Amino acid sequence: MKPNLRARTALSAVIGLTTLVATLFVRAQNFPDHPVHLVVAYPAGGSGDIIAKVISDKLTAALGQPFVVDYRAGASGAVGARSVARATADGYTLLVGQTTEIVINRTMAKQLGYDPDTDLVPVAFLAAMPLALIEPSSAPYSTVEQLVQASRSSPRGLLFASPGSGTPGHLAGELLKQKTNGRLIHVPYEGGSAALNAVLNNRVDFHFQALPTAMPEFAAGKLRILAVSSAKRSPALPDVPTVAEAAGVKGFDVTLWAGIFAPRGTPPAIVSRLNQAINSVLEEPDVRESLARSGAEVNPMSTVDFVMFLKVETSKYETLIKDEFCSNLLYGGCGGWEGAVNLMN
Repeated sequence: MKPNLRARTALSAVIGLTTLVATLFVRAQNFPDHPVHLVVAYPAGGSGDIIAKVISDKLTAALGQPFVVDYRAGASGAVGARSVARATADGYTLLVGQTTEIVINRTMAKQLGYDPDTDLVPVAFLAAMPLALIEPSSAPYSTVEQLVQASRSSPRGLLFASPGSGTPGHLAGELLKQKTNGRLIHVPYEGGSAALNAVLNNRVDFHFQALPTAMPEFAAGKLRILAVSSAKRSPALPDVPTVAEAAGVKGFDVTLWAGIFAPRGTPPAIVSRLNQAINSVLEEPDVRESLARSGAEVNPMSTVDFVMFLKVETSKYETLIKDEFCSNLLYGGCGGWEGAVNLMN
C-alpha cells in the first residue's frame, strides 16, 4: 500500500471512529427519547413487580419518558432474562433481575440460553429483601421449632410452596429441611403470588415468601410470619427472629434482591445515566420509606460496587448449592438436580 493511501485509510478510520463516538455521545445525552421497558421475569404481584412499579413512576418523572413494566414470566426467571439478553443494546429494554435468574440459575441448570456474566450488564442495585417463613393463620404451630417437630411426626410430612424450582424460596425450604432433618416436601408454583395463595387457601403448610409481598397479608391477619431467612433480623419486623435463631441452626442465610440489568453492548454513557437516575430515585425519602415499610432495604451502588456484589453473591450460592445440596445427594446429587431443572422453555 502506498504511503498516501495508508494515510487516507488511517484518516478515514479516525474520522469513522470519531463520528461513532460523537453519535453515541449524542444518543446518550438525549436518552431516553421514547419509552423504556422494565422486564419483570415473574408474574405480576411479586417482589420484583412491587419495586419495579415504585421506581418506574419515579424514573418517568425524572427522565421525562414512560418507564413501562412488562411481564415475561417462566422457567424460574430465565424467559425474561433471555429476552433482555437478546434485545437491542440501546438502554430501552432493561431487566429487573433478581437472585434466581442472575446467580442461582447458572449453578442449578446446564442450559439457560443466556450468560449472566457476558450477556447482561449490571446497571444499578435496587434493594435486598429477606424471605418470610409464612404459614396460614389457622396453623396449629406458632414457632419454627413446632413446625419442624410437626413435620417429623406427620406420616406424610409438611408441604412447602415455592415460586418455582431453584428459586430462593425453594432453596430456603430445602436448607431448612437439611439443617433440621424435618420431613418437608416441596410443591413448586408459577411465581410468588401463586405460592402465597396456596398458603392463604391452606393448600400447603408453609412457604418462604419475599417479605414485601407477605407484609400486606400479615398486617391483615391472614397469615403468620414465624421467621425471616436473612442472617440478621429485618428492621421492618424487629421482633421476628431469623430462621437460624428460631430453629437453633447455623449458616442459614437466603436473601432475595433485585437490580437493573441491560443487554450486552449497551453504551457505557447510557448505563451511567441510568445508574445515576436510579440511585437518585432510591435516595428520595418517600421511596426509601415505602420500600422499608414493606421489608425491602434500599442500598444504592455504583456500577463497580454492583459488579463486586454480584461476584460475592454468585460465590455464596454456588457454595450453598454444591455443599449443602449436592453433598447430601438431594435429587440424586448435583447432576440429578441440574438434570431435573431445564430452563430452556
